[in-house]
Amino acid sequence: MDSTEIWKFITAALACTISLSKIGIPSVIAIYKSNYLLALASSCTGAIFGTIVFTYLFAGILKWWETVKIGMFSSKHPKKIFTKSNRRIIKIKHRFGLTGIAILTPIFLSIPIGAFLAERFYKDKKKVILYLSVSAVFWCFTLYFIFLFFYDTFKSWFA
Repeated sequence: MDSTEIWKFITAALACTISLSKIGIPSVIAIYKSNYLLALASSCTGAIFGTIVFTYLFAGILKWWETVKIGMFSSKHPKKIFTKSNRRIIKIKHRFGLTGIAILTPIFLSIPIGAFLAERFYKDKKKVILYLSVSAVFWCFTLYFIFLFFYDTFKSWFA
């Protein structure tokens, strides 16, 4: 494997760390036109890498924010205000749980947003990373095979 192929793999994987449906899979298809194995390997690698990085990043940010809040409001405790959007978020959390967040993350949300929501509501990092990674790999295969199924239709778009 020469350096050009390594850079292609890294580029495709980095595109998949942020969003599979909007950036990742289209980039992988553009980079690997017919090398299906490398395309799936790079997209899955990037999605799992993004899940791990963003989960730990947001865990650190949320922990830091809690210490800042405690320092700012140490003399008085701020009263929790339940707004309409807060109630909606809690309702979604209770209705769909971590599985729902994981399923929606790669295709409708982006990996950073999904990792933030999952880390915000569920503190078990291993479980969050596992659920988000399995969902990302599932969506990588699904989106890529949808592309392969409709390849003749899409071929004119890429020509």
